[in-house]
Amino acid sequence: MPVSLNHTVVPATDHRAAARFFASVMGLAELPPAGRNGHFAPVRVNGTLTLDFMAVPDPQGHHLAFDVDPETFDGILARLRSAGVPYGNDPGRPDNGSIDHPLCPRGLFFVDADRNLYEVMSPA
Repeated sequence: MPVSLNHTVVPATDHRAAARFFASVMGLAELPPAGRNGHFAPVRVNGTLTLDFMAVPDPQGHHLAFDVDPETFDGILARLRSAGVPYGNDPGRPDNGSIDHPLCPRGLFFVDADRNLYEVMSPA
């Protein structure tokens, strides 16, 4: 069996709010609470991967990067704009409003309340 990532834990002050924010921006499904006593707030990313948001006292932001097709990128960008969430093409300036990513034709970064840095890259 090849190696595949099943889930990763994303630290958050309020795990349910963080999961809801991420799912709403990315257009993904939130799943019911998981883990012992429901301490994970999972979001289904694809057929094999979930991000499991977990509440911690002092979260240290993670960087999570995603490849998406052009149509998905357009949807994410529209949802960011509609929600007034800052985005940008530079991880040091994720609020500059640009999408001309240095590694792909279109890409952006955005940050959640817990300093998790999300990167979204599209081939066109």
